[in-house]
Amino acid sequence: MMWGSPPIPAQTRVATMAEKCESLSRVLACKTGGGGGRTGAGFPSFLPKEVEKIKDPFARTLAQRIERLPVQIGISESCIMSSCVKPIIQRETNPMVLLHCFDSSCLEWRCTYPLLEEAGLEVWAIDVLGWGFSDLERLPPCNAASKRHHLYQLWKSYIKRPMILVGPSLGAAVAIDFAVNYPEAVEKLVLINASVYAEGTGDLAKLPTIVAQGFFIEKHPTPPLCKYTGLQWYFISHKLRLDQCKVGRLHTLLPWWKDATINFICSGGYNVISQIKQVKQKALIICGERDQIIGYKLAVRLHCELQDSIIRKVPDCGHLPHVQQPRSVAKLIADFARGDCR
Repeated sequence: MMWGSPPIPAQTRVATMAEKCESLSRVLACKTGGGGGRTGAGFPSFLPKEVEKIKDPFARTLAQRIERLPVQIGISESCIMSSCVKPIIQRETNPMVLLHCFDSSCLEWRCTYPLLEEAGLEVWAIDVLGWGFSDLERLPPCNAASKRHHLYQLWKSYIKRPMILVGPSLGAAVAIDFAVNYPEAVEKLVLINASVYAEGTGDLAKLPTIVAQGFFIEKHPTPPLCKYTGLQWYFISHKLRLDQCKVGRLHTLLPWWKDATINFICSGGYNVISQIKQVKQKALIICGERDQIIGYKLAVRLHCELQDSIIRKVPDCGHLPHVQQPRSVAKLIADFARGDCR
């Protein structure tokens, strides 16, 4: 518009992408109750039907709360319908945002999430771009930069306050990368059995895509999460272990899961080693006493390299203390959030 020209009439104004996303969110909320219809059992219709077979009452309850929010990640004419669990009540204190491990979903927090809510915290559980239950039919890049940008856009659109960012395993690398790049969005960090010293996906990133696909089978019966679950669930029955695997593999039944995961692996993954000493936020490091994947020595190294951190060990658990010892982990996190953990 040139200087002195009349303003554009209201009826010809073109909506911004953010406004389109907001409008889409309102339409979906009105028509479908928050980004998707519901099954007879109360599950969002976008979840794989196999969710009905899960017995775990905590997983079933949290799955019923999953919804999709439109998140703009570029200048394209569409938004990514991004899956998450939203807090029921907004608190005066800063919110807590829970990430998840490599190739997992927000259902990882099925046992700990309700305990954190009971502690009076405002809690979000967010699916990292490329995993979980977001709609990726038009597959975006799923590299580390895209995951970071997607999380920022979700935070900017919906959360809008400095958060306590919680990352288990690879989610700790996601959290560190995000905190260094967007320090204004993060008040504190909680890093659980942090996988932050791997140099990306290593030689796998050099494989041609067609070769990388050889690591995946259609309707993958035993995804990576289930393969190492046996190492972490040594103290539960075989029947219960199988049900936990159903929870862990649910997101892999979505049609874009394989392509999104291969895209991430071939992109090189996360390498945050050089970023660790740049973290300025106070951090709580939690490690499982019997973790056979991330050794305690690496947790101590992380404690030494972070500028301001405390370290706590959780007994009688392996790589997933937030699943195996939810009460202990919830108390550590809640105390840290309130400033009582020293």
